[in-house]
Amino acid sequence: KTDFINFISDQEWKSIEPVSSWFGPSSLLMSSMSALFQLSMWIRHCHGYLTENVGIPVWGSYAVFVLATLFSGLILGLVSEALETDWLV
Repeated sequence: KTDFINFISDQEWKSIEPVSSWFGPSSLLMSSMSALFQLSMWIRHCHGYLTENVGIPVWGSYAVFVLATLFSGLILGLVSEALETDWLV
């Protein structure tokens, strides 16, 4: 506590360089990192729900996530290919 008070009263904060805009809280990089952390917490919640409430074994929950990952990759690949060949436009 005393170190913090001295930091403020002695104005040591003036000697610290500000955070660059690239690493600022509202930057694209930090927003993406936040989205990834939120996604990981959602996946953890879903895993807990599947194993505890539904009664699926742990390996079954992993299999669900593997299939979801493969399916989402398939869909994203098809959409990417369709946009590339101007199929949707």
